[in-house]
Amino acid sequence: MRVALVTGACINTGVDIVEKFASEGYTVIFTGRRLRAVEEAKRRYEEKFPDVTFIGYALDSLLPDGTVDEGAIVDMFSNIDARGLTVDTLVLNAADQGLGMTFFGNSLSDFMNVINTNVAWNFALVQHAAMRMRDTGGGSITFINSNTAYRAIPDRVAYVASKGGQLGLMRALALDLGKYNIRVNAVLPGMIKTDRWVKNPDFYKTVPSRYTPLGDVAVGADVADAVWYFAACARNTTGAELVVDGGNTVQLYPIIPKEN
Repeated sequence: MRVALVTGACINTGVDIVEKFASEGYTVIFTGRRLRAVEEAKRRYEEKFPDVTFIGYALDSLLPDGTVDEGAIVDMFSNIDARGLTVDTLVLNAADQGLGMTFFGNSLSDFMNVINTNVAWNFALVQHAAMRMRDTGGGSITFINSNTAYRAIPDRVAYVASKGGQLGLMRALALDLGKYNIRVNAVLPGMIKTDRWVKNPDFYKTVPSRYTPLGDVAVGADVADAVWYFAACARNTTGAELVVDGGNTVQLYPIIPKEN
């Protein structure tokens, strides 16, 4: 039995990743921050894929004091163990977007909440998953990172810093876990057509990031396909980055049509 664990999988790209693995016959474990959202997502998944087993956990990254809630991770994996399941594919999609943070307007605690969620919490998830993978012959771990790890955007200092740190973590884990046949890679999306795209059409109509060399931006299924490549097709690939941004990262500046 193949088992995938996908974090942050109740909305947007996380849904596409879950559905990709479900369509390939995986048992899918997924997480979300709120129990109601997890229950609703599970119902939708089961309606669409009645022959697939879905298990959802409400899992928040941080405790009220801003430190990582490792106890919740321990409890989740203990429950997975009790079910007789072993996660062979881990997809780290959940993130604190750090939206609207300004350098002078936010505190160190605000900054650290993003760092702790996007770096430290993911480290803890990897550690507990890799303990099991080590004992069962290996596995695949994929970070959903961002092209902002290389190209900074305004008022997102914590998010940009966290994504740069996350890539360093990915490389170090690839080196340390390779001997156990555990592959660790990262998908770097650019702009994605999520619910924010739908809810803010005026903003996204003219935002420079939409003007990619390919003329379009990614949808969630594009990111899911990249994750699938690492999980199922990249037997001899670890420590690698796959950019899914329509070519945005390779251009010095976007070419905006004159009529816009």
